[in-house]
Amino acid sequence: MLTVSVKWLKEVFPKVEIDTSQPPYVFKCQLYDLTGVPPERQKIMVKGGLLKDDADWATVGVKEGQKMMMMGTADEIVKAPEKGPIFMEDLPEEEQVVALGHTAGLFNLGNTCYMNSTVQCLHSVPELKSALSNYPSQKSSDLDQTSHMLTAATRELFNELDKSVKPVAPMQFWMVLRKKYPQFGQLHNGVYMQQDAEECWTQLLYTLSQSLRSPSPSQNPDTIKELFGIELVSRVHCQESGEESSETESVYSLKCHISQEVNHLHEGLKHGLKSELEKASPSLGRSAIYLKESCINALPRYLTVQFVRFFWKRESNQKAKILRKVDYPLQLDVYDFCSDDLRKNLEAPRQILRDEEGKKAGLKAKVKSSSSKDNDAKMTDVEGPSNESVKSSNSTSGEDKESHLTGIYDLVAVLTHKGRSADSGHYVAWVKQESGKWIEYDDDNPIPQREEDITKLSGGGDWHMAYICMYKARAFPV
Repeated sequence: MLTVSVKWLKEVFPKVEIDTSQPPYVFKCQLYDLTGVPPERQKIMVKGGLLKDDADWATVGVKEGQKMMMMGTADEIVKAPEKGPIFMEDLPEEEQVVALGHTAGLFNLGNTCYMNSTVQCLHSVPELKSALSNYPSQKSSDLDQTSHMLTAATRELFNELDKSVKPVAPMQFWMVLRKKYPQFGQLHNGVYMQQDAEECWTQLLYTLSQSLRSPSPSQNPDTIKELFGIELVSRVHCQESGEESSETESVYSLKCHISQEVNHLHEGLKHGLKSELEKASPSLGRSAIYLKESCINALPRYLTVQFVRFFWKRESNQKAKILRKVDYPLQLDVYDFCSDDLRKNLEAPRQILRDEEGKKAGLKAKVKSSSSKDNDAKMTDVEGPSNESVKSSNSTSGEDKESHLTGIYDLVAVLTHKGRSADSGHYVAWVKQESGKWIEYDDDNPIPQREEDITKLSGGGDWHMAYICMYKARAFPV
């Protein structure tokens, strides 16, 4: 290391250090910091001529304490802006979330990916967030304490996710979830065990269905049923005795059963709506096999589909996984699974939706005929009580507007599992943002993904495969 002095115009810079192990260009950069003269404009006089950027200091022959002369004009000094630049990290966290385009991830607290992925999927439902934001801090008299605590913890966790860009630790939520449902607190060798994400999803929705009930007659009394509830009407028939009955039930998801014949979600749902059950036959006086065939009689705003990938394997005494590839679409039409009455009520909304999409594509809507007038009449009738199955209220979001469902749904969230068993492996949430972009929430790490890659999570190997899909109704305002 040498120390020299450099004269530039009327200024002298004493004790400028030269690192002779670095090329002269580095020395010129030092002088740029001192004088503002860019390296390419610097002319430094040395023995034998001008100092070149790549010269060898040993041949240049610079000595300790030597005086050097530099010529060159400095860059014009740029005036500081009246208002300095604003960096994203300087914005309030809520504004950072908007600028980032997605909300925060969740820390894994020890095999809690099943819980994190469930929360991220449900957090993407704005109507659910709205209902939770209106949930009172005071417990109602007809609700148990742990259900109230879990609902309040869900509300607080959703709020935290909306306001934070840094990963959130869901400690309070996890603690209350274990208190409400002790099975999620199982330990193995002192470590919390992996759990089934579908069970977590189901139990959380059940709790919210009990707590998010509105006493106001102007609002829907059951928010969760309105958002996620699917009404099924079933024909139960015994071939042996000829007995036949019908029953109605409300469920929060459709099941996609997987067999050797199932390659697509549509086929799996068809299998899932048929089942055999054994029960007592009054006419035979003994147990008999009944065939149960179900169809959808009322649609939700958010349709949840569970791929039945896990079954109990007696040999290993654990839940084994079906790895078979089952394709699923970005757009799901459930018209074929609906009851005759519901299909009739869906016809008019579906025609209007097709006409609207045709206009967007530059096609002319169908000319009104007597049949379309009938549809107009049906559209008026939709507002009556007999057609509640195709009308969905947005009362949960604080609006009085209503919209007609069409039976057509768009994929908005996928919960995947990677591994061979439900009680091991890893769960991840893939969620569509309001901007239309997809984000993979791998615990505390949100990763942008392409839409075309989302439907590739269909199974067939050891990679992430869809376990739960959530679809949002394609509707139009009344």
